[in-house]
Amino acid sequence: MSDILDTILAHKRTEVVARKAKHSHSELLSASRTAPPVRGFVNALQQSFESGSPGVIAEIKKASPSKGLIRANFDPPAIARSYEAGGATCLSVLTDERFFQGADAYLQSARAAVSLPAIRKEFIVDRYQIAESRCLGADCILLIASALGRSELDEFHHEATELGLDALIEVHDETELAIALDLSPRLIGVNNRNLKTFEVSLQNTVRLKALLPPGILMVAESGIHTRDDVQCLQNCGVNTYLVGEAFMRADDPGEKLRELFF
Repeated sequence: MSDILDTILAHKRTEVVARKAKHSHSELLSASRTAPPVRGFVNALQQSFESGSPGVIAEIKKASPSKGLIRANFDPPAIARSYEAGGATCLSVLTDERFFQGADAYLQSARAAVSLPAIRKEFIVDRYQIAESRCLGADCILLIASALGRSELDEFHHEATELGLDALIEVHDETELAIALDLSPRLIGVNNRNLKTFEVSLQNTVRLKALLPPGILMVAESGIHTRDDVQCLQNCGVNTYLVGEAFMRADDPGEKLRELFF
């Protein structure tokens, strides 16, 4: 799995070129300005945090490069409804087709089935995808620090804000955290999975949480499978989580969510 991120990003740049040939950036920007109102993604997580309730971003993911097919019985609207019934705060929906067997339509149909805000889980490499995300109905986008230069991260974060979208800035180490903090973000995610090697450790979140200034929500991403994992993160002050695989492998994803967090 070494350097799978580089492979994904290279493909994504080619994909964006093809998408631009179908719909121009200016077309999407125009459409995004008349799109329906967003649901407050960060606000929903903040409310959960302030109430002392776990803020769970429940992920709808069919497959991954490291695990292959995760869920064969894949019905995004049904999964979204199960998550909402199980107490999820927000949805995360994979839209990458090549590596995660996702689709833009999964985001649209899942979000339409519930009242929860949703993040488009996608590899953003171009401003074009931000306007595209707004048109697809996303309430938040993912910005991966290791996939973007400092100036791109700044530009894309600003662009998202201009279009009314929240942004989850994902970091993996102290250097990336320092870069992200320069943007005065409301939400930072720590991916416990190294996207270069796909090795996973919850200690990544524990270590970086100690460096986080007050007033910023930190999301623990990946590697959360048991109540002990949740307790480990809560012990260091993290109460906001993004979980996918543990739910996707369960017969009833929402029931698994409830079992893990409530």
